[in-house]
Amino acid sequence: MTVRKPSRKVVAAVAGGGALLVATPLVAHAVISRDTPPTVAAKGAALVDVSGKSGKSVFTKEADTVRPIASTTKIMVATVVLDTENVDLGRRVPVEQAYRDYVTEHHASTADLQTGDKLTVRQLLYAALLPSGADAAYALADTFGEGDTKTQRVKSFVGKMNAKADSLHLNKTRFSTFDGTGEDASTPKELVQLARHAMRNSVFRKAVKTEKFKSEAPAANGRTRYYTWNNTNHLLDAYDGVIGIKTGTTAKAGECLVFAATRGDKEFVGAVLNSKDRFQDAAKLLDHGFGSDDAKDMEIEEEPSDGAQD
Repeated sequence: MTVRKPSRKVVAAVAGGGALLVATPLVAHAVISRDTPPTVAAKGAALVDVSGKSGKSVFTKEADTVRPIASTTKIMVATVVLDTENVDLGRRVPVEQAYRDYVTEHHASTADLQTGDKLTVRQLLYAALLPSGADAAYALADTFGEGDTKTQRVKSFVGKMNAKADSLHLNKTRFSTFDGTGEDASTPKELVQLARHAMRNSVFRKAVKTEKFKSEAPAANGRTRYYTWNNTNHLLDAYDGVIGIKTGTTAKAGECLVFAATRGDKEFVGAVLNSKDRFQDAAKLLDHGFGSDDAKDMEIEEEPSDGAQD
């Protein structure tokens, strides 16, 4: 007998975009054949079964074609920071006005960091990964890059991002910015490889599966600032088993999503690039992997964004 879990509605505000979500997750799963590949709207896609050590490709669509990746770039930002030897996640970083100015100039997504507040590196990682804050990503690049000026430090950090891509054998992946507003590009296959590496870090893995993160920080006026960041990955509460990872949207890149899900002893990591319905595409791919039929009943409603990349 199939038992259906009572529906649960979630409304999430998205920083920088003002999008609202109403999602109804389903836990009862119909079993279907995995013989017929799904049809997805994305121009590029990949799904890998990472239950084993090697990883088995389950679905590909132009998976080796290089495309813009928008804010999924921030997966690499977090990776560079977390792979830094003896990284101090409790280190306090002052928010500078330049970080906020960057958001305004590039019409980028924001964590709405306030000038003069002092946030920890851990908080900045959450601020970059959940609401996709370009201000937080800038703060991390400025902190972990090397040089006497912001320009030098950012250039240094982006260099570290590319060096990390090389070390992971992501030969088609290149970064020009810390937030995906430039010529940052990769392939679905290589984004999955990057995500697999990132998900081995417990701090990253915990962050990207968090739907809402509340924290506080010392403010410039000596008081306490309270922050609440909502995850732009609406798949988290709409599809059973999803544990991350990162959204991205620009006019050039279209809708992008790197995602992961686990059920029982199965775990899949996937990516869709330049989609018109990234969450539905991801759900279809996960259905294909799990042999389930949940995508057709999944409901995600998003209000039109204001154009900010997320």
